[in-house]
Amino acid sequence: MKPHGKKQQPTLTGTITAAFGRHYEVETAQGRMQCYPRGKKSVFACGDEVDVLPGGDGQGAIEHLHPRRSLLWRSDAFREKLIAANLTHVAIVVATEPGFSDLLLSRCIAAAEQQDITPLIVLNKADLTDRLEAARAQLAPFAALGYEIVELSALDNAELLRDTLAERHSILVGQSGMGKSTLTNALIPEANAATREISTALDTGKHTTTFARLYPLGPNGHKTGWLIDSPGLQAFGLAHLSAEELAESFIEFRPHLGRCRFRDCRHESEPGCALQAALASGAIHPRRFEHYRTIREEIATARKLNPGW
Repeated sequence: MKPHGKKQQPTLTGTITAAFGRHYEVETAQGRMQCYPRGKKSVFACGDEVDVLPGGDGQGAIEHLHPRRSLLWRSDAFREKLIAANLTHVAIVVATEPGFSDLLLSRCIAAAEQQDITPLIVLNKADLTDRLEAARAQLAPFAALGYEIVELSALDNAELLRDTLAERHSILVGQSGMGKSTLTNALIPEANAATREISTALDTGKHTTTFARLYPLGPNGHKTGWLIDSPGLQAFGLAHLSAEELAESFIEFRPHLGRCRFRDCRHESEPGCALQAALASGAIHPRRFEHYRTIREEIATARKLNPGW
Protein backbone atom coordinates (compact mmCIF):
# COMPACT_ATOMS: atom_id res chain seq x y z
CA MET A 1 0.00 0.00 0.00
CA LYS A 2 1.44 3.35 -1.07
CA PRO A 3 1.91 5.94 1.66
CA HIS A 4 -0.28 9.00 1.40
CA GLY A 5 1.92 11.89 0.32
CA LYS A 6 0.92 15.51 0.50
CA LYS A 7 -0.49 16.55 -2.85
CA GLN A 8 1.36 19.53 -4.28
CA GLN A 9 -0.78 22.50 -5.15
CA PRO A 10 -0.82 23.30 -8.88
CA THR A 11 1.06 26.35 -10.07
CA LEU A 12 -0.62 29.49 -11.37
CA THR A 13 0.46 31.54 -14.37
CA GLY A 14 0.69 35.26 -13.84
CA THR A 15 2.40 38.51 -14.79
CA ILE A 16 4.88 40.35 -12.57
CA THR A 17 3.29 43.74 -11.91
CA ALA A 18 5.84 45.13 -9.46
CA ALA A 19 9.48 44.33 -8.81
CA PHE A 20 11.65 45.50 -5.93
CA GLY A 21 14.73 43.61 -4.80
CA ARG A 22 13.83 39.95 -4.29
CA HIS A 23 10.18 40.77 -3.73
CA TYR A 24 7.73 40.57 -6.64
CA GLU A 25 4.04 41.18 -7.01
CA VAL A 26 2.35 38.76 -9.42
CA GLU A 27 -1.15 39.14 -10.86
CA THR A 28 -2.81 35.74 -11.39
CA ALA A 29 -6.31 34.53 -12.23
CA GLN A 30 -6.82 34.05 -8.50
CA GLY A 31 -5.68 37.55 -7.59
CA ARG A 32 -2.52 39.38 -6.65
CA MET A 33 0.25 37.50 -4.82
CA GLN A 34 3.47 38.54 -3.11
CA CYS A 35 6.15 36.20 -4.46
CA TYR A 36 9.82 35.39 -4.02
CA PRO A 37 12.17 33.53 -6.36
CA ARG A 38 13.64 30.11 -5.63
CA GLY A 39 17.33 30.23 -4.79
CA LYS A 40 19.60 33.22 -4.42
CA LYS A 41 19.46 34.66 -7.92
CA SER A 42 16.74 37.16 -8.80
CA VAL A 43 16.44 37.33 -12.58
CA PHE A 44 12.92 38.64 -13.08
CA ALA A 45 11.53 41.93 -14.33
CA CYS A 46 8.24 43.76 -14.34
CA GLY A 47 6.18 42.41 -17.25
CA ASP A 48 7.62 38.88 -17.01
CA GLU A 49 5.17 36.00 -17.33
CA VAL A 50 5.84 33.38 -14.65
CA ASP A 51 4.41 30.28 -12.98
CA VAL A 52 4.06 30.60 -9.20
CA LEU A 53 3.39 28.04 -6.50
CA PRO A 54 0.90 29.43 -3.95
CA GLY A 55 2.01 29.18 -0.34
CA GLY A 56 -0.98 30.59 1.51
CA ASP A 57 -1.72 34.07 2.92
CA GLY A 58 -1.32 35.61 -0.52
CA GLN A 59 2.30 34.45 -0.73
CA GLY A 60 3.97 32.34 -3.38
CA ALA A 61 7.20 31.11 -4.92
CA ILE A 62 8.22 31.79 -8.53
CA GLU A 63 8.83 28.40 -10.11
CA HIS A 64 9.26 29.12 -13.81
CA LEU A 65 9.92 32.02 -16.19
CA HIS A 66 8.13 31.96 -19.54
CA PRO A 67 10.18 32.87 -22.63
CA ARG A 68 10.45 36.63 -23.07
CA ARG A 69 9.45 38.43 -26.23
CA SER A 70 11.69 41.38 -25.34
CA LEU A 71 13.78 42.68 -22.44
CA LEU A 72 14.79 46.26 -21.69
CA TRP A 73 17.88 46.44 -19.50
CA ARG A 74 20.93 48.53 -18.78
CA SER A 75 24.45 47.67 -17.65
CA ASP A 76 27.86 49.04 -16.81
CA ALA A 77 31.16 47.22 -16.32
CA PHE A 78 30.03 45.37 -13.20
CA ARG A 79 26.25 45.65 -12.77
CA GLU A 80 23.15 45.07 -14.79
CA LYS A 81 19.59 46.20 -14.15
CA LEU A 82 16.58 44.49 -15.70
CA ILE A 83 13.99 47.19 -16.34
CA ALA A 84 10.99 45.51 -17.99
CA ALA A 85 10.07 42.51 -20.13
CA ASN A 86 7.63 41.73 -22.94
CA LEU A 87 7.35 45.33 -24.10
CA THR A 88 6.10 46.47 -27.48
CA HIS A 89 6.93 50.17 -26.91
CA VAL A 90 9.24 52.37 -24.85
CA ALA A 91 7.90 55.88 -24.21
CA ILE A 92 10.88 58.12 -23.40
CA VAL A 93 9.72 61.24 -21.55
CA VAL A 94 11.60 64.52 -22.05
CA ALA A 95 10.43 68.07 -21.32
CA THR A 96 10.83 71.68 -22.38
CA GLU A 97 12.27 72.30 -18.90
CA PRO A 98 14.48 71.35 -17.20
CA GLY A 99 16.91 70.57 -19.99
CA PHE A 100 17.13 66.95 -21.12
CA SER A 101 20.00 64.81 -22.34
CA ASP A 102 19.72 63.83 -26.00
CA LEU A 103 22.58 61.38 -25.35
CA LEU A 104 20.41 59.57 -22.80
CA LEU A 105 17.65 59.58 -25.40
CA SER A 106 19.97 57.88 -27.90
CA ARG A 107 20.95 55.33 -25.25
CA CYS A 108 17.32 54.42 -24.50
CA ILE A 109 16.49 54.19 -28.19
CA ALA A 110 19.51 51.94 -28.84
CA ALA A 111 18.47 49.59 -26.03
CA ALA A 112 14.94 49.45 -27.45
CA GLU A 113 16.03 48.95 -31.07
CA GLN A 114 18.34 46.10 -30.09
CA GLN A 115 15.31 44.25 -28.69
CA ASP A 116 12.91 45.20 -31.51
CA ILE A 117 10.91 47.41 -29.13
CA THR A 118 9.38 50.50 -30.76
CA PRO A 119 10.67 53.79 -29.28
CA LEU A 120 8.29 56.71 -28.77
CA ILE A 121 9.36 60.18 -27.58
CA VAL A 122 7.04 62.14 -25.29
CA LEU A 123 7.74 65.88 -25.11
CA ASN A 124 6.12 67.02 -21.87
CA LYS A 125 5.45 70.63 -20.74
CA ALA A 126 4.70 71.63 -24.32
CA ASP A 127 2.53 74.42 -22.91
CA LEU A 128 5.74 76.32 -22.05
CA THR A 129 5.76 77.88 -25.50
CA ASP A 130 8.84 80.05 -24.94
CA ARG A 131 10.93 76.89 -24.59
CA LEU A 132 9.10 74.67 -27.05
CA GLU A 133 11.08 75.53 -30.19
CA ALA A 134 14.43 74.86 -28.48
CA ALA A 135 13.20 71.44 -27.36
CA ARG A 136 11.90 70.68 -30.86
CA ALA A 137 15.29 71.62 -32.32
CA GLN A 138 17.03 69.25 -29.93
CA LEU A 139 14.64 66.48 -31.01
CA ALA A 140 14.94 67.25 -34.73
CA PRO A 141 17.57 64.54 -35.46
CA PHE A 142 15.22 61.94 -33.97
CA ALA A 143 12.16 63.29 -35.78
CA ALA A 144 14.13 63.11 -39.05
CA LEU A 145 14.64 59.39 -38.46
CA GLY A 146 10.89 58.88 -38.23
CA TYR A 147 10.60 58.39 -34.47
CA GLU A 148 7.13 59.36 -33.29
CA ILE A 149 7.03 62.40 -31.00
CA VAL A 150 3.95 63.18 -28.90
CA GLU A 151 3.80 66.75 -27.58
CA LEU A 152 1.62 67.29 -24.51
CA SER A 153 1.25 68.75 -21.06
CA ALA A 154 0.85 66.11 -18.36
CA LEU A 155 -1.41 68.52 -16.44
CA ASP A 156 -3.74 69.28 -19.34
CA ASN A 157 -3.87 66.67 -22.11
CA ALA A 158 -2.26 63.42 -20.94
CA GLU A 159 -5.07 61.58 -22.74
CA LEU A 160 -3.10 62.07 -25.96
CA LEU A 161 -0.64 59.49 -24.68
CA ARG A 162 -3.38 57.13 -23.53
CA ASP A 163 -4.77 57.10 -27.08
CA THR A 164 -1.29 56.32 -28.42
CA LEU A 165 -0.48 53.54 -25.94
CA ALA A 166 -3.93 52.02 -25.37
CA GLU A 167 -3.36 48.78 -27.31
CA ARG A 168 0.30 48.38 -26.40
CA HIS A 169 2.61 46.96 -23.72
CA SER A 170 4.68 49.99 -22.83
CA ILE A 171 6.97 51.56 -20.27
CA LEU A 172 7.58 55.20 -19.35
CA VAL A 173 11.27 56.01 -18.90
CA GLY A 174 13.05 59.31 -18.47
CA GLN A 175 15.28 61.51 -16.39
CA SER A 176 14.08 62.79 -13.05
CA GLY A 177 12.25 66.10 -13.34
CA MET A 178 10.69 65.46 -16.75
CA GLY A 179 7.21 65.14 -15.21
CA LYS A 180 6.93 61.38 -15.63
CA SER A 181 5.23 60.91 -12.26
CA THR A 182 2.69 63.62 -13.05
CA LEU A 183 2.03 61.96 -16.39
CA THR A 184 1.63 58.55 -14.76
CA ASN A 185 -0.81 59.88 -12.19
CA ALA A 186 -2.83 61.66 -14.89
CA LEU A 187 -3.12 58.47 -16.92
CA ILE A 188 -3.53 56.12 -13.93
CA PRO A 189 -5.25 57.78 -10.93
CA GLU A 190 -4.69 54.70 -8.77
CA ALA A 191 -0.89 54.95 -9.16
CA ASN A 192 -0.39 57.07 -6.01
CA ALA A 193 -2.49 54.71 -3.90
CA ALA A 194 -0.57 51.68 -5.16
CA THR A 195 2.76 53.29 -4.28
CA ARG A 196 1.59 54.01 -0.73
CA GLU A 197 0.24 50.47 -0.40
CA ILE A 198 3.57 48.87 -1.34
CA SER A 199 5.54 51.22 0.93
CA THR A 200 3.30 50.29 3.86
CA ALA A 201 3.61 46.57 3.13
CA LEU A 202 7.41 46.83 3.11
CA ASP A 203 7.42 49.10 6.18
CA THR A 204 9.61 51.60 4.40
CA GLY A 205 9.27 54.56 2.11
CA LYS A 206 12.53 54.07 0.26
CA HIS A 207 10.94 51.95 -2.46
CA THR A 208 8.54 54.63 -3.62
CA THR A 209 11.01 55.89 -6.21
CA THR A 210 12.95 52.73 -6.91
CA PHE A 211 10.56 50.09 -8.21
CA ALA A 212 8.73 49.56 -11.49
CA ARG A 213 5.00 48.91 -11.49
CA LEU A 214 2.63 47.69 -14.22
CA TYR A 215 -0.89 49.10 -14.66
CA PRO A 216 -3.70 48.14 -17.05
CA LEU A 217 -4.20 50.85 -19.65
CA GLY A 218 -6.90 51.26 -22.27
CA PRO A 219 -9.32 53.76 -23.78
CA ASN A 220 -12.58 54.60 -21.99
CA GLY A 221 -12.03 52.05 -19.26
CA HIS A 222 -11.26 49.17 -21.64
CA LYS A 223 -8.08 47.57 -20.29
CA THR A 224 -6.61 46.31 -23.54
CA GLY A 225 -2.95 47.11 -22.86
CA TRP A 226 -0.63 47.91 -19.99
CA LEU A 227 1.83 50.58 -18.97
CA ILE A 228 4.84 50.28 -16.66
CA ASP A 229 5.98 53.27 -14.62
CA SER A 230 9.68 53.19 -13.76
CA PRO A 231 12.08 55.21 -11.57
CA GLY A 232 13.82 58.26 -13.00
CA LEU A 233 16.99 57.51 -14.95
CA GLN A 234 20.27 59.39 -14.70
CA ALA A 235 22.37 56.74 -16.46
CA PHE A 236 21.72 54.09 -19.09
CA GLY A 237 24.79 51.97 -19.73
CA LEU A 238 24.89 49.57 -22.67
CA ALA A 239 27.90 47.44 -21.75
CA HIS A 240 25.98 44.29 -22.73
CA LEU A 241 25.91 45.33 -26.40
CA SER A 242 28.65 44.30 -28.79
CA ALA A 243 30.14 46.90 -31.13
CA GLU A 244 28.14 45.38 -33.98
CA GLU A 245 24.89 45.42 -32.01
CA LEU A 246 25.42 49.05 -31.05
CA ALA A 247 25.98 50.13 -34.66
CA GLU A 248 22.91 48.18 -35.77
CA SER A 249 20.80 49.89 -33.10
CA PHE A 250 21.40 53.27 -34.79
CA ILE A 251 18.84 52.83 -37.55
CA GLU A 252 20.39 55.43 -39.87
CA PHE A 253 23.62 53.38 -39.89
CA ARG A 254 21.96 50.22 -41.18
CA PRO A 255 22.05 50.99 -44.94
CA HIS A 256 25.80 51.63 -44.69
CA LEU A 257 26.97 48.80 -42.44
CA GLY A 258 29.12 46.18 -44.16
CA ARG A 259 30.08 48.59 -46.95
CA CYS A 260 33.36 49.87 -45.52
CA ARG A 261 36.57 49.03 -47.38
CA PHE A 262 37.98 47.20 -44.35
CA ARG A 263 36.01 44.58 -42.46
CA ASP A 264 37.43 45.70 -39.10
CA CYS A 265 36.74 49.40 -39.77
CA ARG A 266 36.27 51.43 -36.57
CA HIS A 267 34.51 54.21 -38.48
CA GLU A 268 37.09 56.80 -37.46
CA SER A 269 39.54 57.96 -40.13
CA GLU A 270 39.99 54.76 -42.13
CA PRO A 271 39.88 55.20 -45.92
CA GLY A 272 36.71 53.93 -47.52
CA CYS A 273 34.59 54.14 -44.37
CA ALA A 274 30.93 54.04 -45.40
CA LEU A 275 29.73 55.63 -42.16
CA GLN A 276 32.14 58.54 -42.49
CA ALA A 277 30.98 59.03 -46.08
CA ALA A 278 27.34 59.04 -44.91
CA LEU A 279 28.25 61.53 -42.18
CA ALA A 280 29.94 63.82 -44.73
CA SER A 281 26.92 63.65 -47.06
CA GLY A 282 24.44 64.49 -44.32
CA ALA A 283 22.81 61.04 -44.27
CA ILE A 284 23.95 60.68 -40.63
CA HIS A 285 23.45 63.61 -38.25
CA PRO A 286 26.71 64.73 -36.55
CA ARG A 287 25.08 64.73 -33.12
CA ARG A 288 23.90 61.14 -33.50
CA PHE A 289 27.34 60.05 -34.70
CA GLU A 290 28.84 61.74 -31.65
CA HIS A 291 26.43 59.76 -29.45
CA TYR A 292 27.46 56.53 -31.16
CA ARG A 293 31.16 57.20 -30.58
CA THR A 294 30.61 58.12 -26.93
CA ILE A 295 28.64 54.95 -26.21
CA ARG A 296 31.06 52.78 -28.18
CA GLU A 297 34.04 54.02 -26.19
CA GLU A 298 32.13 53.52 -22.95
CA ILE A 299 31.37 49.91 -23.91
CA ALA A 300 35.02 49.31 -24.84
CA THR A 301 36.14 50.66 -21.45
CA ALA A 302 33.60 48.49 -19.63
CA ARG A 303 34.83 45.39 -21.42
CA LYS A 304 38.42 46.13 -20.47
CA LEU A 305 37.38 46.49 -16.84
CA ASN A 306 35.30 43.32 -17.00
CA PRO A 307 36.39 40.90 -19.77
CA GLY A 308 33.46 38.70 -18.74
CA TRP A 309 31.19 40.76 -20.94
